[in-house]
Amino acid sequence: MKYLVTIGLEVHAQVKTNTKMFCACETSFGDEPNTHNCPVCLGLPGALPVLNRAAIEQTLLTGLMLGCGSPPISKWDRKNYFYPDMPKNYQTTQMDLPLCIGGGVPLYEHCYPTDHRKNIANPGKVVRLNRIHLEEDVAKSTHLGSSSLIDFNRAGTPLMEIVSEPDLESAEEAFAYLRSLQMILQQGEVSDADMEKGQLRCDVNISLREKEEDPLGAKVELKNLNSISAIRRAIHFEIDRQTEELNMGIPQIQSTRRWDDERGETQMMRTKEDAHDYRYFTCPDLLPIETAPLLEIVRPKVPELPHELAARFENDLGVTAYDASVLSSDRNLSALFQRLAAGASNPKKAANFLINNYLGSLNAKGLSIETSPISAANLEKIAQLTLSETLSAGQSMEVLGVMLEQPEKEPQQIADEFGFKPADAGELESLVDQVIAENPNEVEAIKGGNEKLLNFLTGKVMKAAPTKPNPKQVTELLRAKLC
Repeated sequence: MKYLVTIGLEVHAQVKTNTKMFCACETSFGDEPNTHNCPVCLGLPGALPVLNRAAIEQTLLTGLMLGCGSPPISKWDRKNYFYPDMPKNYQTTQMDLPLCIGGGVPLYEHCYPTDHRKNIANPGKVVRLNRIHLEEDVAKSTHLGSSSLIDFNRAGTPLMEIVSEPDLESAEEAFAYLRSLQMILQQGEVSDADMEKGQLRCDVNISLREKEEDPLGAKVELKNLNSISAIRRAIHFEIDRQTEELNMGIPQIQSTRRWDDERGETQMMRTKEDAHDYRYFTCPDLLPIETAPLLEIVRPKVPELPHELAARFENDLGVTAYDASVLSSDRNLSALFQRLAAGASNPKKAANFLINNYLGSLNAKGLSIETSPISAANLEKIAQLTLSETLSAGQSMEVLGVMLEQPEKEPQQIADEFGFKPADAGELESLVDQVIAENPNEVEAIKGGNEKLLNFLTGKVMKAAPTKPNPKQVTELLRAKLC
């Protein structure tokens, strides 16, 4: 029997700040364990928290980007539970008056899995948000079978919990939701949202029911999900598991399950607690805040969102819809494109250079824009050589390959070492005439309509040329004389 699937996501995103949520300890990743701690983030008796204003402003900015509202007054609460990653035995979080309420996340079509983009059930869908609240992250636990290690460097890092309504209906929509949300958070510079670094984590709530009018089924929460692709696999498995049990007459119970990526299955952890199990109460150490003055401070900082950037690139700069979606998907890439397009007579060529040449070269080396060693100035120089057709696309890729290995070298220097130099116009025309005279059969075939042989003649000219001119220019010169 086929069931209706209902999915809600709870996304935890570390806020991009220099210090922790309630103390002045440095936020960090990859440092020596337990080196960024103090009595506050260790939960020692008598230590009092102080609110991190920057974290609050970043969360409110996130809310504005996602169309959320904010209550006039927001406050903090204590969520009580016993676990080694929270030595105070409670987490300072927000319950009934979070910083952000409502809003939504648009599902960008290019954020769906590649194998699903032709079968999107609800194009243009916006997933409603319930709330965004701000809390402190917990310590990092590493389990080693019979023992566990704990690192408190992460404890106390500002953490936004972005809670969706149960609007998602498939693993593919969940995939698109996370990719789209990740892009928006990075575009606003409110979070680096790097899942490999634990800066973006997600819990998935899934329930099945027979008909639309039926109440939602028992909610099963999935944890231990450390990549967007793993989340997609886990949802598919869990839908199949619940379907099989419901067909056997086995009712589902509200529970929490962990995802074992190696075995490709979910496993029961515990039956799910309800909110009353955590004994929430207002934090007596922190005063409530007024949100209106802070909203006025952050409102001017709201950036163009990816879909707004894509629309501007397409409408104002004439790039294709696909190229616009790629260029707007990364904050650094969109900034590079705007810089190159400002000085380019044809922004479409600048887009082609970035997507095909630059990104292609980075992918070949296993690099990203963030890890690229090429300076913005040198990238602009190689772009100008390419856009002016001094270098062909292939020659540009060769120069970029060397630049990634030896970023201190100037692009023109590398091009000269390869012999990539424009030929003298008169000399090049003379070579073209010579090749035409030496290949009468091919010339006759080209004049008869077989333009594929232009590439053959181009190769002859390139071989005879003392330098290595742009093959495109040679082909165009041949075409002008023969076609």
